[in-house]
Amino acid sequence: MNDRLEMLLEKFRTLERELAMELQKKQEEFFYEVHRKKVRFQRDIKLKHRQLMQNALQYIREARPMAILTLPVIWACLIPALLLDLAISIYQAICFPVYGIPKVRRGDYIVLDRHNLSYLNAIEKLNCMYCGYFNGLVAYAREMAARTEQHWCPIKHARRVGDIHSRYKYFFDYGDAKRYRQEIETVRREFEDIKQ
Repeated sequence: MNDRLEMLLEKFRTLERELAMELQKKQEEFFYEVHRKKVRFQRDIKLKHRQLMQNALQYIREARPMAILTLPVIWACLIPALLLDLAISIYQAICFPVYGIPKVRRGDYIVLDRHNLSYLNAIEKLNCMYCGYFNGLVAYAREMAARTEQHWCPIKHARRVGDIHSRYKYFFDYGDAKRYRQEIETVRREFEDIKQ
């Protein structure tokens, strides 16, 4: 990896540390703590949250009619999502050990915790679970695809991509044929940064 890229990555790591500190401040600001993946609010805060919950019937009455009509469409997406989840989980279980790729921990990406918030009604909780699952699943699949791409085709694109995944920094520059041929086997195994 070149010096400029390493410098940018270090800036990125610094920003990640700063983000973690800001999130810690939010825990203090909103009086909760995370212990063994469980979120715990102070008792008086939970009571205040319950007082702020909107009744589910009132929530439905205030919803836009067109939003209600789209419900079957958005919930129908759950079927292919569940199939994707099953397919990529089977793929990872079978192929990653063969390729020598570290497995992606599902729980690091699919996080379902917002349904525990006392100020959400049953409908809002269900919606939050759906969004947490779906977005987490997409991130889980993306990380799996990124690790697979690093193994099979670790070459950067010539054109700018919309969002760079976590493994892209290890890829060869587009057109760097010599380095690709010399270092492909090394890059295929370059997963030391992943904590197991």
